[in-house]
Amino acid sequence: MVDESCVGQSKAKCVCTFLQELNDAVKAKFIEEYPEALVDSNPSFFSQFTLVVATQLAEDSMVKLDKICREANVLLIFARSYGLTGFVRNSVKEHAVIESKPDHFLDDLRLNNPWPELKRFAESIDLKVADPVAHKHTPYVVILVKMAEEWAKAHGGALPSTRDEKKEFKELLKAGMVAIDEDNYREAIEASFKVFAPRGISSDLLQIIHDSCSEVDSNSSDFWVMVAALKEFIVNEGGGEAPLEGSIPDMTSSTELYVNLQKIYLAKAEADFLVIQQRVKSILKRIGRDPDSISKTMIKSFCKNARKLKVCRYRLIEDEFSNPAVPEVQKYLTDEEYSVAMGFYILLRAVDRFSANYNSFPGQFEGEMDEDISRLKTAVVGLLNDLGCNGSTVTEDLINEMCRFGASELHAVAAFIGGIASQEVIKLITKQFVPMVGTFIFNGIDQKSQLLAL
Repeated sequence: MVDESCVGQSKAKCVCTFLQELNDAVKAKFIEEYPEALVDSNPSFFSQFTLVVATQLAEDSMVKLDKICREANVLLIFARSYGLTGFVRNSVKEHAVIESKPDHFLDDLRLNNPWPELKRFAESIDLKVADPVAHKHTPYVVILVKMAEEWAKAHGGALPSTRDEKKEFKELLKAGMVAIDEDNYREAIEASFKVFAPRGISSDLLQIIHDSCSEVDSNSSDFWVMVAALKEFIVNEGGGEAPLEGSIPDMTSSTELYVNLQKIYLAKAEADFLVIQQRVKSILKRIGRDPDSISKTMIKSFCKNARKLKVCRYRLIEDEFSNPAVPEVQKYLTDEEYSVAMGFYILLRAVDRFSANYNSFPGQFEGEMDEDISRLKTAVVGLLNDLGCNGSTVTEDLINEMCRFGASELHAVAAFIGGIASQEVIKLITKQFVPMVGTFIFNGIDQKSQLLAL
């Protein structure tokens, strides 16, 4: 984003001008001051932002900025490009995600725990109907609900659980087919695992509703107020289940049966939402807040995504640096799959120690390479000892490469690291998808990216 006309001018000024051209709707400003100086001299400066992206900061400044942003409740992302490596790390006290949008998640059809209206609907349909057209257009949801109930009656209320029982259940479904082209029965066989799934809520959701933050007060966030309402719902009206999502997938069915089935799911989801909404209002009133301060739209989204909630918490950078998770560090160092990524993590910290001692980065100046390699080795050994990993090593090849990098910022690596950081910005700002927890390391030598949970 800079050209020859920018030589001799402030980088902040030049880059700001070019960035502004990308989007006229954005108001861009620049400050001609070193970030490290700003962190030291004017910490309150950062409290005006929703989110701060800090790039190319050394360890000391990272620790200071992290504390500043935590105290001001400002979202923070660190990013660094260094030769053929780099990292991205989020740092937030707590980040709650309602719309986590997981790639794979079981449909909320309650085939293993149908509510009365769904049961009655299934009971009203005869699976042994003589009309072959009607038989092949009975939705698989109805087939599975009826067959699961029959199985439970014959097995003391229990659903198939062992491998043999699951196989037997599928054979019963096959036996119900009267023609080879019945797609609805094939769908039922393929979806039979949804009957075998355990009832109730997942361990992840259980952990969230039993989190100490679910004991709400006037300072609690809207998210935790809704979690408190969800907790009450699961125990009372939900009978151990979260509110129903209300959507059903496409399936082979007559239009009439599909529409009626859809209405039953939507009605149940709406009824669950109304209960949660009332509980939210009641809790808000109890803690001295406006009962209407959480919008209907927000509560509806929360109910729809209740089974997929995520809460991310991040260690303070200082805590990670001064109180390392020794078993994790040792595991990554000795794991063939992660050893290079962990080596780069160690080296990115070691070069900051090197810089603090010698006022330059290893390999930055010509003619000092051999001496810098020796000094960097010493810094690495000292850092590993401080991490509680006495005797552990980082390969000489990696140390040599780090010196060869000479603290350079390569366009391709910087662009890649910036792209990863920008994705994390979008996740944190929109509160959609789950942001990374841990340190993302890019290994440009092997073209690999890995996440270290430290």
